[in-house]
Amino acid sequence: MEKMCVREIMTSPAIVVSPETTLPVANTLMKENRIRHLPVVDNGRLVGIVSRGDLREASTTAAVNTDSYEFNFMLSKLTVGKLMTRKVLTVTQDAPIVHAAELMTEHKIACLPVVETDGSVVGIVTGSDLLKMLVRELRRLEQGGVS
Repeated sequence: MEKMCVREIMTSPAIVVSPETTLPVANTLMKENRIRHLPVVDNGRLVGIVSRGDLREASTTAAVNTDSYEFNFMLSKLTVGKLMTRKVLTVTQDAPIVHAAELMTEHKIACLPVVETDGSVVGIVTGSDLLKMLVRELRRLEQGGVS
């Protein structure tokens, strides 16, 4: 397999949200787009990331000792800026795929936002992107392809 760069497998453009995005809006974006992570961007720069698990955990926490109306009200006011992970590992488009895979494995994370030097998000690379690339390369090798 030849040396491949992140730009060849990343999802671009990434679907992003602002820190002020409410949980219901973020949850809807994830469901509609069948994604599990949203980079959080403020003034065009990456400031965090929020996952479906983060939303689920916040929903579960808010549900404890609250009635249905109060629960829905609390969720409608909670923003991703309050839940997001602020220290986010990233890669650039030119990073080797193996580097992205090593970062994800070493830090036990499911995705990496792909950023420019100014911090703007240009895409996202996920475990699914890596698996799709692996399947594609294995099929090519099975069919006698050469790197």
